[in-house]
Amino acid sequence: MQYICPICSSALSLNAKSWQCENRHQFDCAKEGYVNLLPVQKKNSKDPGDNKTMMFARREFLNKGYYQKLSDRVNELAIQFSNSAEKILDIGCGEGYYSHRLLQALQQEGESSDSQTACHLQGLDISKSAIKYASKRYAELDFCVASAYEMPFADNAFDLAMRIYAPSKIEELQRVINQDGILITVSPGPMHHFAMKKIIYSEPKPHDEAKAELEGFNCLHQERVQYQLELTDPIDIEHFLNMTPYAWKLTQEQKAQIADQGLSCELDFSIEIHQRN
Repeated sequence: MQYICPICSSALSLNAKSWQCENRHQFDCAKEGYVNLLPVQKKNSKDPGDNKTMMFARREFLNKGYYQKLSDRVNELAIQFSNSAEKILDIGCGEGYYSHRLLQALQQEGESSDSQTACHLQGLDISKSAIKYASKRYAELDFCVASAYEMPFADNAFDLAMRIYAPSKIEELQRVINQDGILITVSPGPMHHFAMKKIIYSEPKPHDEAKAELEGFNCLHQERVQYQLELTDPIDIEHFLNMTPYAWKLTQEQKAQIADQGLSCELDFSIEIHQRN
């Protein structure tokens, strides 16, 4: 992967275990393999992004396969719309669950079709805790700590980009995705987690419908993936709550009641496929 310097935008070169630019800005690789390209002066807080508690909860929850249907569908659409992608970016990759499964799916598709295309996937997230875990677990992928609003990549660097629940800057998407490149976006559908909203709010409202308009891109496809989440294990329920803002909005009594009774909750994902024009 060719990074650019987050301070001066010059190309970075790997020298031993450090990335350096011509202006002598240097970024050392961590022992897990990732590189931190989020300078201190560009942080909005001491430890931006999801904290260790949220990261651990999401990791354990995803490892149980509760969101695998979403992951499988994203992978199917990636193969359908961008089967020849070589350079792939996961924006807001978190602990790497979706990144790893996407790369596996693309590699398996290439093997079954005798394709000679070699895929390379790059994951980016602002959470150091998440990237540290991702890099340690998925050594075959490259990860960096960086902001999705100022990505440390060269122009037109990627054939395929994915962002699952990850906000980003439209100008940066336009810049790093190459001509005819594909962007896959996943956002909450109208009824996503509505059962939780009914517990928390006196007048719960559905999420807004996803808009298929994105400047600089053509929308090729839009769909919703919906199914019911059934949780009975108190540990799984705890992980579900802790990986979301619900943990801060529920009282201890409400949490205990949910753990005792179990949770049946709507999952509603909106998926959009855009092509860079």
